[in-house]
Amino acid sequence: MLKLSAILMLLAGSAEPVAAQCPMCRMSAESNLKNGGTDGRGLNAGILYMLSMPYLIVAGVGFWWWRNRKSEKTESEGFSEEDFAQYN
Repeated sequence: MLKLSAILMLLAGSAEPVAAQCPMCRMSAESNLKNGGTDGRGLNAGILYMLSMPYLIVAGVGFWWWRNRKSEKTESEGFSEEDFAQYN
């Protein structure tokens, strides 16, 4: 429980500097577009990359759970009613 509290406090403390970068990125992208640059494409690609990570993690955990659940079901189907009757 102490480790979880320490991790949550660390994450909460590091959120402020990250939020401060958003206006800087926006100003940089706007000034670049005004000057005819194409850095907005790179910024959009970075945003899509960051948005895809949580979905990939959830999909990976879901696949891992499904695979392990499937193997548990296969193991439990190995006994027939006659096998259970022998032990009773």
